[in-house]
Amino acid sequence: MKKHVRIMLVAVLSFALVGAFALAGCSSQPAEEPKQEENTQAPETEPAQEPVELQIFAANSLSKAMEEVQSLYMKDHEGVTFADTQYEASGTLNEMLGAGSYADILITASKGTMDTAVDEGYVDPNTRFDMFTNELVIVTGEGSDIEKSSLADIATGEYKLAVGDDNVPAGNYAKQSLSTTDPACYIDADGKTGADSTGKGGTFEGTPIADRVTQGSSVGNVCSYANSGDVDLAMVYSSDVYRFGGVKIVGTVPADTHKNIIYPAAICAESTNSEAAQAFLDWAFSNEDAIKIWQEWGFELAA
Repeated sequence: MKKHVRIMLVAVLSFALVGAFALAGCSSQPAEEPKQEENTQAPETEPAQEPVELQIFAANSLSKAMEEVQSLYMKDHEGVTFADTQYEASGTLNEMLGAGSYADILITASKGTMDTAVDEGYVDPNTRFDMFTNELVIVTGEGSDIEKSSLADIATGEYKLAVGDDNVPAGNYAKQSLSTTDPACYIDADGKTGADSTGKGGTFEGTPIADRVTQGSSVGNVCSYANSGDVDLAMVYSSDVYRFGGVKIVGTVPADTHKNIIYPAAICAESTNSEAAQAFLDWAFSNEDAIKIWQEWGFELAA
């Protein structure tokens, strides 16, 4: 009887040990990790910048420099291009805007023409600033024997002279200076002289150069008259000598005989790209490489 009980006890203990080992084996299996849901949503990307084409209306004398500056800007600013920039006499640019032409930026060659643009609502006055300065010079053809000249020489009536017409700021400045000679070579409509004159609406009649003046519709035409020998002397900006060539400077017109030569710039009131237009102007006025280009073509940044 005792032997039978002992056999039964051994059997129970053996079964218990087998169960314990089985449980230990099960608990050693690694737990299955929960499956992660697949992300079927495409990653977010920043929207591509819309391409911008800027239309600039600029004074004639800026053409060569502006072309180089625009090319430089497009290299560093992907997505920005320029429409066919319009280079005309500043007064003509205003006439174009008044007739409904579209532009993002206006740069004129005188404060007076920008004043007109502001008064007529062509530009946003809050964006206006003075961009460049220039100087008025007396030139002659490269092959001319004339080596030196002055306002006093012009007042002798000995030389044929070319200046811009009333739509050309360089012509306005020239007439202001000619009103200061003795005797006067230009008669202001209001009897004013020098910087007090607008250089518009007056006459050469009754002066020493009454029949000796040719007026051009652009500074390019004025330079060409001197280059071809049609006239002996011409009055243009110093930057025009770099731009057109074929002429040489024989005199500098005293700055106190005319208004300060300033090129103002502004964003046009109808511009649909005002932010991009302002970014270009800011860059053109501050980038070292751009400034170097302006200076190479005879322009200095206004202080």
